[in-house]
Amino acid sequence: MELLLVALVVAVASCLQGAIGFGLGLLAAPVIALIDPTLLPGSIVLLAAVLTVFGVLRDRAAVDLKGTGWALLGRIPGTVAGALLVAALAPRILALILAGTVLLAVLLSVCGWQPQPRPAAVAAAGAASGLLGTTTSIGGPPMALVWHGTSRARMRGTMSAFFLVGALMSLAALTAVGSIDRRTLEFAAILAPAMLLGFAASGWVNRRLNRQLVRRAGLVASAIGAGLVIIQAI
Repeated sequence: MELLLVALVVAVASCLQGAIGFGLGLLAAPVIALIDPTLLPGSIVLLAAVLTVFGVLRDRAAVDLKGTGWALLGRIPGTVAGALLVAALAPRILALILAGTVLLAVLLSVCGWQPQPRPAAVAAAGAASGLLGTTTSIGGPPMALVWHGTSRARMRGTMSAFFLVGALMSLAALTAVGSIDRRTLEFAAILAPAMLLGFAASGWVNRRLNRQLVRRAGLVASAIGAGLVIIQAI
């Protein structure tokens, strides 16, 4: 039953990411943390690496290559720092960091804070995304903040391109510190069909549902999940 619940959440989270450009880690990571925090962040990063390939292929014409470059420049030091934290901290501490990250992202989104997408801001967001994405698998919110004002296709495509390279960086760093093991690989492989089903459904969501409604539903679900993680960890 736990596996079926996680698969359902991963499908919904993948659909959310396919619709707005991020959301896989934000929605799915708290649920996985409730079941087995040792499977994070590796399992979500593995799924994200595959999911973003499909995102780039679908929205490749809208990708902002210059913006992606600045973001990746910041992602490198953030990824290294995140991998070192994963190696040093206990799963319980990482779970609390994950929950705090989710709640902060929800709060910033609700408050409507919108930095300008200048090169320095994009690079800083890339560093924050690398740190958070490698430690908690939730690297979307910093990039969503700086790219929120762009068109839907550009935001989805650019974030997918950034997260594709970023996920590969995180996987390399996590592997180097021994955080990617056989259990993590098997868990991600089991959830891969649910992830693909969710991404396929995102095309229908993009055509038929209000983007803001989908985003708000994802934020509410993420906040609830983060609250449950905090309760369990305490």
